[in-house]
Amino acid sequence: MNQEGLHFVGGNAALIGQKLGTHVNLSVLLCGPVGPKLHELLDDRIIVPPESLQEVDEYHLILEYQAGETWGEVEAPHANRFILSHDVSNGGMNMMETFIASLEEFEPELIVLSGLHMMEGQGKDDRNRRLQEVSVLISEIPNEISVHLELASMTDKTYMNTILDQQVLTIVNSIGLNEQELLFISQAGAGPHCSHEYWNGAPDIGRVSDIIFWLLKEYGRTDSHKDSDLTRVHFHTLSYHIIATIDGYWNNQISSVAAGARVAGNQACGTDTIDPTKVVLKSPMEFVLSQTDKLLRDKKMTLSPTKPVRTWHRENISFFITPVLICVNPVRTVGLGDSISAEGLLYSERK
Repeated sequence: MNQEGLHFVGGNAALIGQKLGTHVNLSVLLCGPVGPKLHELLDDRIIVPPESLQEVDEYHLILEYQAGETWGEVEAPHANRFILSHDVSNGGMNMMETFIASLEEFEPELIVLSGLHMMEGQGKDDRNRRLQEVSVLISEIPNEISVHLELASMTDKTYMNTILDQQVLTIVNSIGLNEQELLFISQAGAGPHCSHEYWNGAPDIGRVSDIIFWLLKEYGRTDSHKDSDLTRVHFHTLSYHIIATIDGYWNNQISSVAAGARVAGNQACGTDTIDPTKVVLKSPMEFVLSQTDKLLRDKKMTLSPTKPVRTWHRENISFFITPVLICVNPVRTVGLGDSISAEGLLYSERK
């Protein structure tokens, strides 16, 4: 940990901005509550509007634990963390207006949004009102700018239903999420495998692809007549990653999914390159492509060192999968999903 008071950059947007800011040819604008300590920790290339600066930092307390550690009679199956947040500003997404007002001068090619999960603790009426206001603001972003929404863990199905009912997913081009968030969306929206309470070990690839397919069919632009901008899903779990895109909207997704998997191993181990002695491979090497589609259910696909990224198609949706080299003794787990999505976006090209 940082010996200067145990502080790190926190928050999905700041973590993604920090990751993007490591690339010298990029300019990054961060609109969020930035207190003195966060401002000090941010990369010098990250631009913070004056309106985003505040006198006091918001804090997320991260309690990380290793595989095999115990709490009472419970033993952790793999390294993970608890996150406790005191984040008043993000709890109301208070910087959205500042962000939208900054776009004309900054002229971005890509926008990454996060923080919907932070509003879960608000009262229902205030939360729904603010969600509607945020949706309107997102809708005002020019179409030529790619918009990615990074989701995070939620537990209130009523709130997730509101997000789905207000068509928030349809006004962005891309979303990033993990296995918990994917299953939760399916449970809230009565999607495939919604009776599945939780994943037991590594999420079954066939089930995951079923839910992603439903997500894009239900809320994406699978038909040119559908009033939706959603055309890409970046799914990440511990042992493998999948990117799914609606055909005709994105290029370079093989490189995108590979880049996300690579950065997961690097960041967890705290190394610049993959060290083979510090990582293991736990991805299923053979899997079926669906548990609901009769034709795909009978088809098995194999991953191998010579074909680390495999692709398949289901109607007009393309799937790209790659295994992840998992760090045996991770030095840090928080922010991995944010780095994965950020790196994947860097290698993506929207047509």
